[in-house]
This record gives sequence, structure tokens and C-alpha cells, in this order.
Amino acid sequence: MTMTPTMTPTTTPTPTMTAKDLERFIRDVPDFPKPGILFKDITPLLGDAAAFRATIDLLAERAAPLRPETVVAIESRGFIFGAALAAKLGTGLVPVRKPGKLPWRARKVEYALEYGTDALAMHEDGVVAGARALIVDDLLATGGTAAATVELVRLGGAEVVGCAFVIELAFLKGRSRLGGLPVDALIAYQLL
Repeated sequence: MTMTPTMTPTTTPTPTMTAKDLERFIRDVPDFPKPGILFKDITPLLGDAAAFRATIDLLAERAAPLRPETVVAIESRGFIFGAALAAKLGTGLVPVRKPGKLPWRARKVEYALEYGTDALAMHEDGVVAGARALIVDDLLATGGTAAATVELVRLGGAEVVGCAFVIELAFLKGRSRLGGLPVDALIAYQLL
């Protein structure tokens, strides 16, 4: 049976995008998930093949000097970027999820929120002792989730070589919670 493709692949090279170019693919959604919050929506970036590819290329270019041996991706949007980045870097991928979502024995770390606590979990054998781990997520805000992930990786005996994000809400000073680790974000927002 012969299948006819519905789309013809493009052979024209796509011009290289910079991190600054990617900002136009981030949509502001006011009052989501609650009034007073200006949500930074990455779905337009994910929906544009050239922008998504450029995002992964830029993350990989910046992460390569750290020589990561594994990518640790934070639930849930971090999985999207982490999986593509791990493939690009030639590393494995370790998912970090909410407790109860992983099928095997897991370590759990609780962390403080403004209004309570939350927790993250990683399989006990998720990282190999001594491995060089890069933590990846879509967004760095207050840093609680990333700091808990750093703790999980270190509990597994691996070395955190850095953290990579697509977006940083720099005015929330989340990188200050990451203990001086190398932190890279493609797009940083300051308060107006």
C-alpha cells in the first residue's frame, strides 16, 4: 500500500532564531490561573516547528559546555523541553513528578510554598551516583520546584551541573534559591 503524504517537507533552511526572537512566541494570558496572575503561555512556541527547534538548539548550545550526562526534567512542561534536549545532547532523561505518579520506588522532597507545601518525587535509581545532571524546566519563578529537584538529584548521589529554563520571571529571584548553580534562561522577564 502506498501512502501519499499530506504535507511536503520543506527543503528551505530556516533562518536561525535568537532567544530574543523566541519572545514573540510567548503569549500573555491575564488572570490565569487566578486573578492578578499574568501567565506566560508557551503553547504558541511549541506549535511553531522552527521556534521549537530553535529553543532546543539554543538550550543545547548553552548546556553543552556543562557536559551533562543526564537531563532531569520537571513535570510537566519540563518533560517537553527535557526530552527533546536529552535527545539532542545524546543523554538519558529522568522525570521528576508529583508523588504517587511514578510506578517504582521513589524518593520524595517536600518544599515550602507561599500558602503551604508541595512535594516532588524521582525514582530511587533515576540518577547514577557521580553522574553530571542538568535540570530542565519551562519556567523559573520562585525557585521552589527547581530547588527541590536539585535536592532530589543530590540525594541520588549525582552532581547538578546546572539548571536550564526557557523562561525566567527574574523579578521573583528564583535563581537565588539554587545555591549558586549555573542557571540559564533563554527569556527573562523583569517587572515593568
